Amino acid sequence: MRNRWQTLRKWIVKAVLLFFVSSLGFVLLYRFVPVPLTPLMVIRSVSSMWGEEFVGIHKDWVPLEEIAPSVQKAVLKAEDYRFFEHNGFDFDAIEKAMKYNKTHKRKKGASTITQQTAKNVFLWPQRDWVRKGLEAYFTILIEFTWPKERIMEVYLNVIELGPGVYGVEAASQKYFKRSARNINPYQASLIAAVLPNPRRFRIDRPSNYVVGRQRRILNRVAPAIPKAADASVLDFLDLKFDSEEDESAN
Repeated sequence: MRNRWQTLRKWIVKAVLLFFVSSLGFVLLYRFVPVPLTPLMVIRSVSSMWGEEFVGIHKDWVPLEEIAPSVQKAVLKAEDYRFFEHNGFDFDAIEKAMKYNKTHKRKKGASTITQQTAKNVFLWPQRDWVRKGLEAYFTILIEFTWPKERIMEVYLNVIELGPGVYGVEAASQKYFKRSARNINPYQASLIAAVLPNPRRFRIDRPSNYVVGRQRRILNRVAPAIPKAADASVLDFLDLKFDSEEDESAN
């Protein structure tokens, strides 16, 4: 019995170690490489096989520089106004959401863009305590290793924006027949307006609620976007140090 427990304990330790190493490895990889596929994309596509219509995966990765600033401003106003101020968790928003949810039937969330990126890239969509715990873990890793610009870039390229549509470039091409770099503030606000529930709210057929939300996003003042956000830990790789010869020359 004791030998079995020791063997089981070894396997558990190995599994936990493998998870931490592999998760850190993927987070570091996606710091530099476009995300090719996410669990959500696979889940949506596979589950549609038993539905009325098969849903494929339509996405087109583009760098942040090729996405109109109006899109970034719209999602900041709609989803995470303090994105450049917090370190992955907006505790003020969490506290306000908790107070609101005590007195309202319609629940309000307080997930930051970093948390949503962690969920969209690495986890499954269903809400449960295991997922929330892993979401917090990946959020910390992402904030620790990615600069804010990279978080925003990944977020805008993987968010679900309709049946089988992922990322603002694919959504722009499908709904507006133009690239994401040419999206105007009106269209950007419409994209941001459906983000709370892109399966229920439609960009191509916006409800009165979506139109009202779009109008509020348009009228809200956008937060200041730093020209250079705080550096991540990995940015030390880009530092250039003076050589001994240069120092002696001075």
